[in-house]
Amino acid sequence: MLTQEQTQEIKKQIIQQIEKTFPDDKKEFAKQQIISMNSEQLEQFLRQNKLIKEQQTSGDPKTQENIFRSIVNREISSYKIDENKNCIAVLEINPISKGHIIIIPKEPVLSADKLPKQAFSLAKKISKKIKSKLKPKEVLISSANVLGENIINILPVYEHETFSSERYKAEEKELLEIQKKLEKKIRKKIFKKKKETTKILRLPKRIP
Repeated sequence: MLTQEQTQEIKKQIIQQIEKTFPDDKKEFAKQQIISMNSEQLEQFLRQNKLIKEQQTSGDPKTQENIFRSIVNREISSYKIDENKNCIAVLEINPISKGHIIIIPKEPVLSADKLPKQAFSLAKKISKKIKSKLKPKEVLISSANVLGENIINILPVYEHETFSSERYKAEEKELLEIQKKLEKKIRKKIFKKKKETTKILRLPKRIP
């Protein structure tokens, strides 16, 4: 069950999305529907929209698996930028600004103070790359609790963006372009073919 804090945060994000994408004559009705939902109804809404799914597991009847687990397990596609042993960095598909990235621990982290150091080191590494490639004024890094898990947001600031600023639906073309600029390049090892040497057989001298 979602906590009150999680419910309010998710409602806020959905309402921002409604403001951005819904026709003017349908915005108010849609927002009121979201506002009136309790935690249980919101959870059901998230499942119906495939943001939370139920998964059968051995030993347990049914456990909820949120969208972050699906990304980590590669069950849904994402725009990966980088990863290390403990976490994966992907582009936010409903970003606040261009190049907004989230870092997801590969194992669920339920408390902010339990976030692995590797998550923050990856965030700093990506932040430097964002500054170099996208040229924002600054890059903000902050942890957040979403759907019961703690993740890290990396937010490029071009004007006056903050973590509470309005989000927008990013087009695939934009996401692919940013991914190409920021993703970790895998260096291919070049193996030089060894020069073949012809062995000369030295025969013993002929004995007369």
